[in-house]
Amino acid sequence: REGHCVNQVVVVVTSALPSPLCVSLSHSFSNMPGSVPPCAQSGWPKDVGIIAMEIYFPAQYVDQTELEQYDGVDAGKYTIGLGQSKMGFCSDREDINSLCLTVVERLLERNQIPYESVGRLEVGTETIIDKSKAVKTVLMQLFQESGNSDVEGIDTTNACYGGTAALFNAVNWVESSSWDGRYALVVAGDIAVYASGSARPTGGAGAVAMLVGPNAPLSLERGCCVTAKCVCVCVSLWDCVCDLSE
Repeated sequence: REGHCVNQVVVVVTSALPSPLCVSLSHSFSNMPGSVPPCAQSGWPKDVGIIAMEIYFPAQYVDQTELEQYDGVDAGKYTIGLGQSKMGFCSDREDINSLCLTVVERLLERNQIPYESVGRLEVGTETIIDKSKAVKTVLMQLFQESGNSDVEGIDTTNACYGGTAALFNAVNWVESSSWDGRYALVVAGDIAVYASGSARPTGGAGAVAMLVGPNAPLSLERGCCVTAKCVCVCVSLWDCVCDLSE
C-alpha cells in the first residue's frame, strides 16, 4: 500500500508516479542487521556490502619454513617471498562440501540470522566432487527445516576469480530490481593441492561465508561491481589473469 508499511520488509519502486510506491513482500523480519526498515525510503539500497563473515581452515597444516627445507629452496622464498607461513590441508574426513557447510551454518547461527531471510546463495569454487550438480545444492540441505527453497544463485567457477565474481553478483542482486529484501549469502572455498614445484607452496584449503545486504559496515562503492569498472581478461592458457584496475 502506498505510504503505509507495518512490520514487513518493503521495497520502494521508483517510477513516474508523484510519490514512491511502497510494495510489501511476504517475508516479515524485524530488528535484523542490514534489513530494510519498516518504512523504506525511495532510491537504491544504500551501503550494500558485507554485513558479517565466517572463515574456516582445516586444523592440519604444513609449516612453510619446513617446506622450504624439504624442497631445497632458499630460506624465505615461501615465507617472505610469498608471504606464507602455513599451508592447510584436509584430512579424509573433510571435503569442499563440509568446509562450505561449516562456514554457512556458523555464520547464520552466530549472527542469529534465520534461514528464511536468505534469498540468494552463490558459491565460488573450482573444487568439484560431483560434476553433475553444484556445491550450492548440498548447502541447501541446511535450509530444509526452515522450508525456504526459494533461493537464487548457483556455483561460479573461474580459478581464483570465482569467489570475487560471486560477491559481485550478490551485491549487484541487492542493488537490482530483482532484490526481494532478503540477504544474499556468498561462499568461497577451495582445496588446492599441487604437485612438487613452484605452485605447491601456493596451495591450501579453506572456506569463507559472507552475508551481503544494505547498511553494511563493510560496503562496496556503488557501481564498482559492473563490467565497465572491473575487467576480467581470460585466455586459454595454463592460468587466468584478472585485471582489477579499478
